[in-house]
Amino acid sequence: MIMTLPKFRKINVQSYKPGKSRLSSIKKIVKLSANESALGVSPKVKKEINNKINFSKYPDNKSKNLRLAISKNFKCKFEKIICGAGSDEIIQIICQLFLKPKDEVIVPQYSFLMYRIYSKLTGANVVYAKENNYKISVSEIIKKVSKKTKIVFLANPNNPTGTYLKKNELIQLRKKLRNNILLVVDDAYDEYIQKKDYASGLKLFNKSKNVFILRTFSKIYGLAALRIGWGYGPKKIIDAMNIIKPPFNVNMAAQLGAIASLNDKSFVKKSIRHNIAWANKIKKFLNKFKIITNDVNTNFFLLNFNKCRYSAIYIQKKLESNGIILRSMKTYKIKNALRLTIGNSSDNTKLISILNKIFKK
Repeated sequence: MIMTLPKFRKINVQSYKPGKSRLSSIKKIVKLSANESALGVSPKVKKEINNKINFSKYPDNKSKNLRLAISKNFKCKFEKIICGAGSDEIIQIICQLFLKPKDEVIVPQYSFLMYRIYSKLTGANVVYAKENNYKISVSEIIKKVSKKTKIVFLANPNNPTGTYLKKNELIQLRKKLRNNILLVVDDAYDEYIQKKDYASGLKLFNKSKNVFILRTFSKIYGLAALRIGWGYGPKKIIDAMNIIKPPFNVNMAAQLGAIASLNDKSFVKKSIRHNIAWANKIKKFLNKFKIITNDVNTNFFLLNFNKCRYSAIYIQKKLESNGIILRSMKTYKIKNALRLTIGNSSDNTKLISILNKIFKK
């Protein structure tokens, strides 16, 4: 009897490739490739999980206590919140709900890869809007709108460029888009930016009928390993998403950890202070060697080596030989660039020391 495999659909999507986390020749590494929290997680998170987790019971299917904590902390409506296994899962559910084959989704030229991946999985076409000096352009997005456009995805501040749209630019974008186009604003790096002309999507559009907000606990709260994020939008959309979301999609440790992290505001403030101090110091240091970076808007820098005497690949290899990993920009198609996460004090000190040695040769 000849054994044959059932036929499966060939999906023309390039899978997500995370930044390196290991080096074969070096055991002790400094990983500055994934925009993870420099200070890790609040001590209250570990205590809460250890005290309250019950491994033999299913988690709350609707993440009720976590949604109540989010509602209280961010002053937003409980019934308009949905939680997911990272904001990735929320993106996936949005695409499943809104998109069908041949619909169009607009994303900025350089943007978080999961927007395009989940859009393509539904059979939708992804349209790329050019950026202006690595900044999202409202006019370029509007140029790409067609009758088939269903969703516009963007992060603000943006990953991997570290630039941002001012609040008036974001409002202008929503006004210029057709009412039946969903604007998805990803606030993943909101806590890090301190600019007066910036406002989060949550603050600007919390009453909107055609804007959906993404949030994550992976960055400032340091819960990347637990995969926990949330979305905020019109109740009709949230209700429809809840019908198709997987049952028990947010594990109990993630729910407990997220609540505890929201309750430790002093830890968040400490993380913000650390990021601002070290980011300014690192930016000043890098600019000495003509490595151009974005302003301090996030917990990472996009490093441009076009004016530097060394190339991005050369610096990447030299750093890796010393156990320091940065993010390659090949998958984002940004030439001669690397992305650097602001690490803890020890990691940042080592980075500066090694770069000094490289450039003093």
